[in-house]
Amino acid sequence: MRFTEREMTEGLTGAAKLVAARGKADKIDEAWEKLSRFQRYQLLDSLGTQVLATLVALPDVEVAVGTRPTFTDAQVTEAVESTLGDVGRLKRKMQVAARVALVKTVLQHVPPRQDPDALIVPDHL
Repeated sequence: MRFTEREMTEGLTGAAKLVAARGKADKIDEAWEKLSRFQRYQLLDSLGTQVLATLVALPDVEVAVGTRPTFTDAQVTEAVESTLGDVGRLKRKMQVAARVALVKTVLQHVPPRQDPDALIVPDHL
């Protein structure tokens, strides 16, 4: 799947905020603000290492303008398994489950697709 840089960044940042808040939806912004820039970088880097290859491995789907890409559980699981690497059977099962949940969280935070022809460039650029 081809994601724009903005889509990947927004999705990963949304998931990182949720991880920083340890799943407490009412504490997301507060937990994110408590992190230093370096701590944010470390969190984004570690999540990106786990998720970015999987996002690229997702199948190409048509995404209408104003909507987010959607994938079935089987498509996400297959993409995760194809990028996981060689690990033991029990560890693999746990990592697949955790990574599928993480990828789904990232996909929930991907912003709606924008029409590239409708972008307006400011005059000062």
